[in-house]
Amino acid sequence: MKAVVMAGGEGTRLRPMTANQPKPLLPVVNRPIMEHVLRLLKRHGFDDTVVTVQFLATLIRNYFGDGEELGMNLRYVAEEVPLGTAGSVKNAEEHLRGEPFIVISGDALTDIDLTDMVRFHRENGAMVTIGLKRVANPLEFGIIIVDDDGRIQRFLEKPTWGQVFSDTVNTGIYIMEPEVLDHVAAGENVDWSSDVFPKLLKDGAPLYGYIAEGYWEDVGTHESYLSAQADVLSGKVDVEIDGFEVSPGIWVAEGAEVDPDAVLKGPLYIGDYAKVEAGAELREFTVLGSNVVVRSEAFLHRAVVHDNVYVGTRTNLRGCVVGKNTDIMAGARVEEGTVVGEECVIEAEAYLANNIKVYPFKTIEAGAVVNTNVIWESKGQRSLFGPRGVSGLINVEITPELVVRLASAYATTLKKGAVVTASRDVSRAARTLKRAVVSALTAAAINVQDLEAAPLPLARFHTSQSGISGGIALRTTPGDPQSVDLVFLDSSGADLSPAAQRKLERVFSRQEYRRAFPGEIAELSFPSRSIEAYTQELLRSIDLSGVDEANLKVVVDCAGGTGSLILPALLSRIGAEVLTVNNRLDEASPTDTLAKQTRDLQRLGELVASARADFGVRFDPVAERLQLVDGSGELVDNERALLVVLDLVAAERKGGRVALPVTTTRVAEQVANFHGVQVQWTPTATDELTKAALAEDIIFAADGRGGFILPEFSRTSDGIAAFVRLIGLVARTKMSLSQIDQRIPQAHLLRRSVPTPWAVKGSVMREVVEAAAGREIDTTDGVRVIEPDGSWALVLPDTAEAVTHLWAEGPDDDTAQRLLEEWAAVVERAEG
Repeated sequence: MKAVVMAGGEGTRLRPMTANQPKPLLPVVNRPIMEHVLRLLKRHGFDDTVVTVQFLATLIRNYFGDGEELGMNLRYVAEEVPLGTAGSVKNAEEHLRGEPFIVISGDALTDIDLTDMVRFHRENGAMVTIGLKRVANPLEFGIIIVDDDGRIQRFLEKPTWGQVFSDTVNTGIYIMEPEVLDHVAAGENVDWSSDVFPKLLKDGAPLYGYIAEGYWEDVGTHESYLSAQADVLSGKVDVEIDGFEVSPGIWVAEGAEVDPDAVLKGPLYIGDYAKVEAGAELREFTVLGSNVVVRSEAFLHRAVVHDNVYVGTRTNLRGCVVGKNTDIMAGARVEEGTVVGEECVIEAEAYLANNIKVYPFKTIEAGAVVNTNVIWESKGQRSLFGPRGVSGLINVEITPELVVRLASAYATTLKKGAVVTASRDVSRAARTLKRAVVSALTAAAINVQDLEAAPLPLARFHTSQSGISGGIALRTTPGDPQSVDLVFLDSSGADLSPAAQRKLERVFSRQEYRRAFPGEIAELSFPSRSIEAYTQELLRSIDLSGVDEANLKVVVDCAGGTGSLILPALLSRIGAEVLTVNNRLDEASPTDTLAKQTRDLQRLGELVASARADFGVRFDPVAERLQLVDGSGELVDNERALLVVLDLVAAERKGGRVALPVTTTRVAEQVANFHGVQVQWTPTATDELTKAALAEDIIFAADGRGGFILPEFSRTSDGIAAFVRLIGLVARTKMSLSQIDQRIPQAHLLRRSVPTPWAVKGSVMREVVEAAAGREIDTTDGVRVIEPDGSWALVLPDTAEAVTHLWAEGPDDDTAQRLLEEWAAVVERAEG
């Protein structure tokens, strides 16, 4: 006996899950519903099967092929136009001649005993046997009444409650004799239940109903879709689960990695090559598809997550469905009944309320609260560039494919034949992605000078040389080993200006990439003397007089980063006694985590104290920033380090201006003015500080986070140059860092961040300005409110996250704390 699987339905009630895929391919415990149906047919001996297809038919054909992997013979019959349940089977008539056949839906989950149903059909000499099932709510189904022998007496399609006269419903599983097709008009839209069966019943044909004892669920709604997953995991339906039951109710497929410290409370299913980190909690009836990543502290309960989904740390998913290739970022929350389509991005801290539908290819902004369906709006990212270039999770947000497109867009903004540098930190991810960068640039007729692994200051210096138009540097995101930054440089080695960023974004968004003709493919070269050129220019530009006579002893921590490629050779030419540690390329730790920083700084302090060194320096892994330890081994925090270096520079120069962000303590102004130096306050963005440093009378700039600009050598942040400059300053001053620190007044500057949805950031700032009425305000960056006694508070919306940052400074901590609380209350009130 042959089988007909009806797989042409659109599944409109299941959108957005079925917006881009046919309903039969929806996964139930990581297998398409139709695969469960085909395996049931195979189990009961129906090897030869015809599949009727219409909606997205190619996807079904591509997935199942000819059925060889299932041990079946599958043939497909496509409908040009919808023909109805009977018309679609009539369309396959040429494959069904001469013998009875079974018709079954490809989108209903069942384990009904088909063998027993065939027996029933044959024993009763039926023309048609309809599979029946008793259900609690028959409103969505066709009701059928049978007599004691099983012969059908009456049909009623999808009744109201007032019309309900039975709980026995039509499952859409039929066994038919071939002559039934003579009663179906060819090429017309004909339905079994409303057209064919009532007519056959009226004509007295032998129609029987087989009341099945097995499981049957018409997966037609989001609720029934979730119920089907739970029923499979609970063992209520006899289907094969692809995996190993590692403990009662806990199913884990091949290649999955589950950390022993993850919390699993079954029944649940973890798909092949999925990864569940320590601290994640998976609760009952959760299903993870293939290649899903669940980060630490994520919580999932009755959540169905399709293939290739990233679930970030601290996310909370309850009773929802997440489509394939979607990223759920840190702290996001998706509530009961919500369905997120495929290829979506739910950004950090976003909240999706109950029963929301987010259609495919949508981005929900960070911190957004979504209470209505997101169907037509295609909300893209606010900006491609963040504060550190283009940043994102490795192989989740930043993939080789994305990097190729970004590099192609960058190349398109330059002239053919231009020269661009490429560089990276020590990580494998940066090395892999840089290869994609190089390929894309050379394919777009841009010559590449590959600096390979190099400190970021060296990459900036080399890019600033004559004849080079820009550069791309890749590094692991500071503090986040799972993420990577693509830093795009202009011809001066600085980060791209906002205008240049927007130009690149326009090319990227339109995908208007330039390609070279075969004869225009550009060259890749490897500069041989870049380190030597950088070192020579640095020693020529920085004043090191007095170092030989001072007999300084310094401890330097290279942090296992690219600074170790330069520092040993450089230090040997400075004239100070230097002890270096972590002087290697450490692929395993390509960025600074808090734990690594704390450990290394503690060790650095111990070495400085035991060696009786004058001070110690620890570089970040790309040598762009540094941290200081004084002669007693105590850490000089970044804010005090800025003041110490500022005091040294200003005392020596006794004139000019220094550029500092508005978030810097106003003690810096006291220090500068004491030595006859003026302060230029700048916005907090890195490019603004770099732009300010271009002025001829700027003698120093710093960002308060360990980044220093020495204009006599470079107009960009350079930790190596800052260190060399500091050695010269300390040698000539003949004072220790702690002595310099002690003569600088203490600052009372406090900080706080308040979560702020993107939708209300504008109204928050308006409220701040209104609340500041009558007081002096400064709008260099954000809104700084200045009190009559000189105390001040700054309210500044974050450019990349759904938060607002606040700073407050006063003559003492109590005053600063009062100001901070006052303006935090204004921000929180404005949000409400």
